[in-house]
Amino acid sequence: MTLDPARHYIAGDWIGDGPLDHSLNPATLLPLGQYHRGSTDLANAAAAAARAAFFGTDWAHAPRLRAQAMLEIADRLEAAKDEIADLVVAENGKIRAEAFGETMAAISETRYYAGLARDIRGSMQEITPGSLSLFHREAAGVAGIIVPWNAPVTLLMRSLAPALAAGCTAVIKPAHQTPLVHARIMQAIAEAPSLPKGVVNSVNENGIEVGQAMTASPDIDVISFTGSSRTGQAIMAAAAPTLKRVGLELGGKAPAVIFADADLDRATHELTHGALAMAGQICVAAARFLVHESVAKEFEARITAAFQAVRVGPGDRPDSQMGSLIDMGNRARIERLIEQAGDEGEIVLKGAPLSDSAFLTPTLFRIDNIASPLVQEELFGPIVSIETFTDEQEAVAKANATAYGLAASVFTADHHRALRMAQAIRAGTVWINSHLRLFAEAETGGYGKSGLGRLHGPEGLYDFLETKHIYSEPGRVGGMA
Repeated sequence: MTLDPARHYIAGDWIGDGPLDHSLNPATLLPLGQYHRGSTDLANAAAAAARAAFFGTDWAHAPRLRAQAMLEIADRLEAAKDEIADLVVAENGKIRAEAFGETMAAISETRYYAGLARDIRGSMQEITPGSLSLFHREAAGVAGIIVPWNAPVTLLMRSLAPALAAGCTAVIKPAHQTPLVHARIMQAIAEAPSLPKGVVNSVNENGIEVGQAMTASPDIDVISFTGSSRTGQAIMAAAAPTLKRVGLELGGKAPAVIFADADLDRATHELTHGALAMAGQICVAAARFLVHESVAKEFEARITAAFQAVRVGPGDRPDSQMGSLIDMGNRARIERLIEQAGDEGEIVLKGAPLSDSAFLTPTLFRIDNIASPLVQEELFGPIVSIETFTDEQEAVAKANATAYGLAASVFTADHHRALRMAQAIRAGTVWINSHLRLFAEAETGGYGKSGLGRLHGPEGLYDFLETKHIYSEPGRVGGMA
């Protein structure tokens, strides 16, 4: 698969500036195509174009126009859904079903926020007789959207759609690992006839230069970032001089708590997918199995057999159930973690490379030391720890033992216990007898090192809206004041 070099998109024009680099297929390590690398100057030009569009067009004040443009974008994404999914398979390495599901989820997200664009409302309050306070919800300005590589379609639209619905204009920086996917999405966006020039702009990355320029730019009012907690901390610090608002969806270390009365068949099925979707390269993946000691051996046997049965292979093969890691660097990183797990705990199932490319089979390991970095830090791959507990109190303590709080799941036949646990676990999402259920309508976000703000749902608009107080003293009918 080859494409023309992926270009930048600024003020309605495709820009071919910047040195060329190759995008690689992680399953073969062969080049897919080329892309132009960005620069600080291009990032600043994109931010200036977005600001000009924000103040120079009706976009921020025309909810029906915004809804129409977003529906047009959704239609064009849907028309290209197979092409986009194929590009995700080739450039990201995930299996076709995951790539197609991600693409359809992005389309759903865009249509959902197209509807919300026409339903942004303020309020009014009579504070004293004859005086009115009006509270108006209006667009925050220019949004800078920094997109990760692990879900380049969904995680773009998850931020861009609410930003556009709110009336913001945008500058996007895609991940350098997935520029061709991003270019195809931008083509669909650019083809929307109702979208004014300059409302959506995009600049490819060059190391970290473009992201740094966006974060520092005085023309950008909001940064929406999805990625690692370490990078999120750097973005938050870099945004401080310009007092930008930041929305950060960061790392996770999702515990799955399995009680003695759990349906182990269901738990095994849910957690095999919940841990290994996208080869574990998803922030809400089940990363820790916390199992009641009375069923630990039985669950371990079941989940080990299920992990062993997962067919790892190229994403374009119909029988593949898990694709590759994103690149060889990440494969080497996970292999080092596997060796560390053998030193600090006990390997139950040892992952192994399948070829000279970025494939790695799943790993399970037992560990008791919750202070270990293997338990504390996000591993972001097909490697999961198994820990045990004796009662609800210990289960909650262990589930909350890390600085992350993005997602969790609880498996039990006792509904009251499930709700008690869901309330006690410090996580933005807690699934009951399931894992990895995400919807455009349902907010996600984290506690602690997992980030700030919420995405999806009505609250997904909040990062991109300001509240303005407008005060008036019209008096009262009949001359009363």
